[in-house]
Amino acid sequence: MFKDRESQPLLPGPPGSSSSYVLVIHGGAGTMTREGSTPEQRAAYHRVLKQALRAGYAVLSEGREAMDAVVAAVTVMEDCPLFNAGKGAVFNVAGKNELEASLALSKPPESHPRIKPSRRGSSITLLTRIRNPAKLARLLYLAQDDGVPHPMLSGAAAEQAGAKFGADLVDPEYFFTKRRWVEHRRGLGLPEEPVPLPDDTDVPMLDLMPKGTVGAVALDIRGCIAACTSTGGRTNKLVGRIGDTPIMGCGFWAEEWTPKGKLRRLWRKVTRKNAKVAVGVSGTGDGDYFIRQNTASTVARRMQYLGEPLHKSAQWVVDDLRVAGGDGGVIAIDDAGNVSMTLNCPGMYRGVIYEDGVPKTAIFADDELRE
Repeated sequence: MFKDRESQPLLPGPPGSSSSYVLVIHGGAGTMTREGSTPEQRAAYHRVLKQALRAGYAVLSEGREAMDAVVAAVTVMEDCPLFNAGKGAVFNVAGKNELEASLALSKPPESHPRIKPSRRGSSITLLTRIRNPAKLARLLYLAQDDGVPHPMLSGAAAEQAGAKFGADLVDPEYFFTKRRWVEHRRGLGLPEEPVPLPDDTDVPMLDLMPKGTVGAVALDIRGCIAACTSTGGRTNKLVGRIGDTPIMGCGFWAEEWTPKGKLRRLWRKVTRKNAKVAVGVSGTGDGDYFIRQNTASTVARRMQYLGEPLHKSAQWVVDDLRVAGGDGGVIAIDDAGNVSMTLNCPGMYRGVIYEDGVPKTAIFADDELRE
């Protein structure tokens, strides 16, 4: 079993009401290996991961919302063909790209006070024309009073709603990359040629036949935690397959609660912790198992009902995935600013950035985070 060295809390949050901010990201988990990669390939991933961290950090350091920070970070990865999201999305069995994304908040953003706490988040699936699904998830979350009461939309209806609010629509051909096309054809035992569209991107992908996603979780200075996840799904998935990314509690989750019991509340007061506990989670890996195990929200339930610290709950759900037969990992943040990046497979593109503004990233399970 693979357990990365960053599965323990990396930095304790401040006592009392949170005045710090932190961002953690992942770019997918899977079967990438150090032996099967080159220094140039690894450097390319580290470079984009750091770019994504800096994009989110720019938002948090200005005192803005966690929601905007995670969308900014995920958008960078959606625009990069290295990752299985947006431009780098994999193909389904019919040779088409069907994208998914989600956003969840532990509490409504202060910038939009009319949003109800029960709104929780927004997700979309079966997209073929939205350039940045993460941005669409944000737009639809904020559209509570503008004709979008639902937490989840799919296909053309989601895209039409997005266009109404200014989402960037593209031709489906935008998502084509030759390397993903070759993976798709090889996976089905079909000839790679002819390639249906020209493609001038030359990206040194490490992962083959990916099942992972990209995602980000952030804590802002107001104590709000947001989680955003985006994916192209798994290579050669059936047409119309919906993964864990858009399903609340499976591939993504965020919430806050007041601990029950006088002793628990007293202990938090004595130790100068927040009155409410909050957590945000984004998962990556074999989504079918994240659905079956309800992975993301289980982190919160174990924290809430068993009183487990974040790193222990995160490790438990990743081990549970392994027992059930699923590979993957989760990234998570709690209200104290503790971070967990836990996986049960050979690698997970991941990174974290704290208030010092120094992005640190890692790829393989035994990697130390590096600047």
